[in-house]
Amino acid sequence: MEKNLLQVQDLTIRFNAGRKQRVRAVSNVSFKITRGETLGLVGESGCGKSTIARAIMQLPRPTSGRIIFNGEDLTQVSKKRLRQLRPRFQMVFQDSISSLNPRRNIIDTLTAPLNLIGKINYGEKRRLALEMMVSVGIDPRACHLRPFQFSGGQCQRIQIARALMADPELLICDEPVSSLDVSVQAQIINLLETLRKEHGLTMLFISHDLAVVKNVCDRVVVMYLGKLCEEASSEKLYRSHHHPYTRALLSAIPNLDTGLLPRVNIRAGDIPSPVDPPSGCRFRTRCPRAEKRCAQEEPVFHEIEPGHWVACHFPIL
Repeated sequence: MEKNLLQVQDLTIRFNAGRKQRVRAVSNVSFKITRGETLGLVGESGCGKSTIARAIMQLPRPTSGRIIFNGEDLTQVSKKRLRQLRPRFQMVFQDSISSLNPRRNIIDTLTAPLNLIGKINYGEKRRLALEMMVSVGIDPRACHLRPFQFSGGQCQRIQIARALMADPELLICDEPVSSLDVSVQAQIINLLETLRKEHGLTMLFISHDLAVVKNVCDRVVVMYLGKLCEEASSEKLYRSHHHPYTRALLSAIPNLDTGLLPRVNIRAGDIPSPVDPPSGCRFRTRCPRAEKRCAQEEPVFHEIEPGHWVACHFPIL
């Protein structure tokens, strides 16, 4: 059995933006997730996090690079084989309400994934769906209601239930709590942690909120404008980070023991466009530590200490 359930290698994703322009959404990104691990993928909106999630799901396939799931490269398998593999990796989308079909009641929504994994009679499908509703905290008596009759938090629970119906190995959570109230966020995070243990899930948890990621993830990867900045265990990243962008994100998180970290004064100006990203280091136009070398040479993503990787010419030490 493969130790790494998922390996993303040199992933590059480009989109046409009209007028012969190409959006460089993701550039040469590599990371891996070991079995049973929760990896956090964080960064500002527009940095490419959701694009990576969709590429893993092959919606659509990436421009180049490899996505190896349990030893098989998803970018090279046939459409038939991809359909066979899809139940084993599922996704929870950001907008909980719009991700559910408004014309389907909940029982039909939950039984739909079972149609892909073999012949199961309707009675068995219904039993499994009602059990899953109970496990995510939804009253099974509401199984004939439609999505608009539930709150945002309830819809997110239903979406998680749908993702788990096929008994996947990998669950990709794309900003699963960003649209919810704070109290509901905590409920969904606790639910995900409980289900992760019960089902033995491996998770990719995508968020722009480092405070949420700290409580959920074993390891964290930080992205900026389509490139990786830093990668480390959750504990190490919060205690001893090295990239100025990571410091800027963390400095906004209140800490009851020590207060705020020293504020990083990001340079004024607009965030660069992924259509025409800066030369060299993509963060240099906003980085207070940037020097001439940063514009001329792209930093290499290297291991600065065991298990801790960073892409910076002048890391914080």
